[in-house]
Amino acid sequence: MKKSFSWLPLSLMLTLLVTANAHAQLYKWVAPDGKITYSDTPPPSSVKKVEEKALAVGPSTAGFPFELAQAVKASPVTLYTTSKCEACIDARNFLNTRGIPFAEKTVNNNDEIARLKQAGGDRQLPFATIGSNKQSGFNSDLWDAALTRAGYPASNQLPKTYRNPAPESAAPKARAAESKAANDAPAPVTDTLPATGNAPPGFRF
Repeated sequence: MKKSFSWLPLSLMLTLLVTANAHAQLYKWVAPDGKITYSDTPPPSSVKKVEEKALAVGPSTAGFPFELAQAVKASPVTLYTTSKCEACIDARNFLNTRGIPFAEKTVNNNDEIARLKQAGGDRQLPFATIGSNKQSGFNSDLWDAALTRAGYPASNQLPKTYRNPAPESAAPKARAAESKAANDAPAPVTDTLPATGNAPPGFRF
């Protein structure tokens, strides 16, 4: 049953440094001629001042069974939700029950709606990406089949201590700007659909 609720060169270089591991090590140093170098290998011994940073690369799979870890790396899951959305709650509970590690992005304003569209969604929430697969509206059978095709185990194999990260804005910069303007009137949502039930304007069941 379906339920829905109607930078650059440095970043490119960091991407190339990604390996199959959940973490990578990045080194930064300044050569005698003033040239700044970033690398995943330690600098020459002649370099005295070095900055070292561990970079998180994708979701951590520490302690995961092999099959689950492979699925997470190949087809990470992102769930887009909004407030006052029973179908979003159902989708979240479904993923948690099946033992799917996922990132949750909230969609409540124009900037976040724009990010939702960039991810391939429309105004139907919840919306999920499972690797390159996209699911609009919650249908447990369709989501279950998509997760199975992506290689996720049929039963929950997550470590008992594992907890998914807290939901965050689909457009973090927009959320930060809203926080600074907390006393201002909220920006109107444009190009909206009539609200139905307890759905916010612009979304549908």
